[in-house]
Amino acid sequence: MPNRLFFVLFVFLNLSHALYAQKLDVLAELDYCHTQVLKSLDGLVGDDGLDYTKMPRNILSEELKNGIGIWNCRPSTPNEWCSGFWPGILWMDYSYSEDSIVRKHAQWYTNSLSYLADREPFDHDLGFLVFCSFGIGLKVSQNTSYNDIILRTAYQLSKLFRPRIGTILSWPREVENHGWPHNTIMDNMINLEMMFWAAKNGGDKELYEIAYTHAVTTMNNHFRTDGSSYHVAVYDSVNGNFLKGVTHQGYSDQSMWARGQAWAIYGFTMTYRETHEQRFLKHVEKVADIYLSRITERSTDYIPLWDFDDPSDEAPKDASAACIVASALLELSCYVQSDKSKRYIEAAEMMLYSLSKNYHGAPNCTAFLLHSVGNLPAGSEIDAAIIYADYYYFEALLRLKNLREGRDILTLKTHQ
Repeated sequence: MPNRLFFVLFVFLNLSHALYAQKLDVLAELDYCHTQVLKSLDGLVGDDGLDYTKMPRNILSEELKNGIGIWNCRPSTPNEWCSGFWPGILWMDYSYSEDSIVRKHAQWYTNSLSYLADREPFDHDLGFLVFCSFGIGLKVSQNTSYNDIILRTAYQLSKLFRPRIGTILSWPREVENHGWPHNTIMDNMINLEMMFWAAKNGGDKELYEIAYTHAVTTMNNHFRTDGSSYHVAVYDSVNGNFLKGVTHQGYSDQSMWARGQAWAIYGFTMTYRETHEQRFLKHVEKVADIYLSRITERSTDYIPLWDFDDPSDEAPKDASAACIVASALLELSCYVQSDKSKRYIEAAEMMLYSLSKNYHGAPNCTAFLLHSVGNLPAGSEIDAAIIYADYYYFEALLRLKNLREGRDILTLKTHQ
């Protein structure tokens, strides 16, 4: 199976590269994103100015069809897991544009989330909330006051770790609703980056051990033999045994939900970076390769269906999954052998090229990209513009720019 998978991947990438021979103009895309950021800021101004406690979340398909292109915002409460993406976008845009107005707004939006460092964890998404805002802000601005916020938030997240099981509890509120004694979702892999960072920047070694153990337990239980992933792993809270793999946002318990697989590729690439353990690298290559081997089954533009196994002829695409995967593949290309590195870069470039040509917002739309899917089984955010698609699109573009310029792929320009 691995040899066949690699052959399919080889054929896919070579045929695809011939079709997408035009090279993505990264600087033009970053300029486009900067323009959209400024349009967004203008559109968010209310009668009393900007409300920094309300974060852009989505622009729904019905609104887009009616010519409405302004972000819907949600209060940055602990149960709004997407609140960190908009501040992160602003910091990334400032790292590229050097626009002082953008920096000012980045600081104020980021600061509105500082309360999370001292609040008992409502949910597992503290990494998304704080590391995508304060973490990116720290990289860009070197504002050392952010260190303490990140560190304290990491300790809050550690309270959800269950040693008997070996993972951080996801969705504490769903334990009773679904009868899941202890559940861990694939998305939770992204929250580990904050834990790894905290352990290396003044935190206890225990934070590293929590992130490491969570990754190992997830690797051992969250995947099928072909490398595809379950969305949710359910564990016995008494003996710690893995009970079953199910879905919450995918098509079925046995399907490959595109964004879940994207989180897996991104999360285990980051885990290899932080641990340098070959078993994580070997694993994430398998997880990435099954995604790439299936991407052209029913898609001609390298953007996946929301779930690879949805049989409907009208199954929507999910641009957000493509953005996450493109960003992850660019980093993963730095860790693998040269032949595979080239193929991962080409795959990421083709995804970004397709997004740039076919998924831009309309002239009156303030989002970077259209056609993402939030939670199709719940009927939520279907074929919408969603903030995390824009976040990972911007990150992927910056990574590709760095790669082409021969710089560290993770570098963000530092401004004092």
